[in-house]
Amino acid sequence: MERLATEQLLDWKNRKQRKPLLLDGARQVGKTWLVERIFGKRNFPAVHLVDFLAEPNIAGIFDDGLEPDRIIANLEIARGRKISLDTDLILFDEVGECQQAIDSLKYFAERMPHAYICATGSNIGLLGSFPVGKVELLELFPMCFEEFVMASENRLLHEAFKERHRGQTIHGELWSLLLDYYFVGGLPEAVQAWFNSEGSPFERSELVKKIHRDLFAGYQRDFGKYGGKLNAGHIEAVFRNIPGQLAKVMDDSVKRFVFKGVVENKSRYQELRGPINWLVQAKLASKCFPVDCRPVAPLEALTKDNIFKLFLFDIGLLGHMLNMEYSDQRAQAASYKGFIAENFVQNELRSRVQNPTWSWAEGRSEIEFLHRCRNGEIIPVEVKSGSRTKARSLRAYVERYAPEHTVILSGKAGKWPDDGPNLVWPLYYAQYLGEL
Repeated sequence: MERLATEQLLDWKNRKQRKPLLLDGARQVGKTWLVERIFGKRNFPAVHLVDFLAEPNIAGIFDDGLEPDRIIANLEIARGRKISLDTDLILFDEVGECQQAIDSLKYFAERMPHAYICATGSNIGLLGSFPVGKVELLELFPMCFEEFVMASENRLLHEAFKERHRGQTIHGELWSLLLDYYFVGGLPEAVQAWFNSEGSPFERSELVKKIHRDLFAGYQRDFGKYGGKLNAGHIEAVFRNIPGQLAKVMDDSVKRFVFKGVVENKSRYQELRGPINWLVQAKLASKCFPVDCRPVAPLEALTKDNIFKLFLFDIGLLGHMLNMEYSDQRAQAASYKGFIAENFVQNELRSRVQNPTWSWAEGRSEIEFLHRCRNGEIIPVEVKSGSRTKARSLRAYVERYAPEHTVILSGKAGKWPDDGPNLVWPLYYAQYLGEL
């Protein structure tokens, strides 16, 4: 399956000198597959994979110190083959399992800027020591909706998506894929099973459900393995609580995360700060910060650390944790679509447009997202799960602040960007907010 991050990897490769590239992201988002099987196989004569999770003893290549020449020599001996620093890719996989490997990246940056050194990790945000300024960071997310369209292998539909065509036929196809995406999500194993398996939609959905169960169990194990001094039970309690709090809002905007009732006898942010931030740093959850006044730059100055919405990193796993069936996600009139759509847009914005994200709320009026355009303009983005585009909160925002532009993301085919300052786009074009 193709990934859009390949273009960034190619840009890194084509430089005359480069820092080691560190690919960060949640577990099972496809980091190793992307670097080794797609990028590495296509662009290098050889890829030398060093997996510190599968081969803990391979850390012995650092026993003689962190000098790059010595590390490469030891790796050649361990693997029994020569490594060409001018042509080969060296991949340190699950680098978070070996602190020496992380520390060595600094010396590769300083003494071997011509070498192709790439590292991947699932818990980079949780590391105690990190070579700041000595690596180039690239975050990989679950597959976004465009990548899901690419995985469908309908090239004409993908071209129509990239050109943002409108029309009922194209809209019908893309909307149908979006509803599938709501169920499958963007974790590559689930996406591959959905498109590559034979059988009815029900049979394929059962296979995806099993994959989601296995992936969820793996994340639970990580809570205990990587939680450190934090209580793994508290991390899991917060993780399980995110879908439940999202689902309570029905068609309204998602509300700020409520701390009371998540863990017994804990009702304040400071008591849950550790588990929440652990999930965010592990890329399993993300925050959206509400602004409760006139939005002006910098938006960060208008928010508070203890007030935020909390979203799940993958839309498919969100549905799984709520025991939602494929038929539930396909149901057009389902009242829960509001929070599903909002979590979808949150993930699209984080992976393709901006990170962090912001929303707006004053009194009973709420706008799901605020987007800062390339010219500095801050525009309100209203999210509608169905075909309705009447937005009372948006009208209230316009009356207060008279923005130059507004955007509604909905289930309609929508209007085109040239149609005026009040834009109506289909939900699946959320990533194109980055072009405004």
